[in-house]
Amino acid sequence: QVQVVESGGGLVQPGGSLRLSCVASRSINLYTMGWYRQAPGKEREMVATISTGSRTRDYADSVKGRFTISRDNAKKTVYLQMNSLKPEDTAVYYCKRQGIEDYWGQGTQVTVST
Repeated sequence: QVQVVESGGGLVQPGGSLRLSCVASRSINLYTMGWYRQAPGKEREMVATISTGSRTRDYADSVKGRFTISRDNAKKTVYLQMNSLKPEDTAVYYCKRQGIEDYWGQGTQVTVST
């Protein structure tokens, strides 16, 4: 079993920044990692993914140029730097270790509001 724990969410004003962290209980070296989000009344959507060696990073069109995903395999941690936040970024953000079996965290709430 693998535990995945997100942190770093909170309330921020439009235009502000947050950095989310995701720590896994076991190695992430061989796994693509991803950040997803789910807003109230909407389906969960991919925000960003990063390959094992950080060579490939994919982003949803809605966050390109504003969000950056990164990873530190030694720390079993994945980050999501979120800049220029908009109200429509408000959601619960989830981290996933992708593999034969996917492991999800419990999510961290991000609220962008005045």
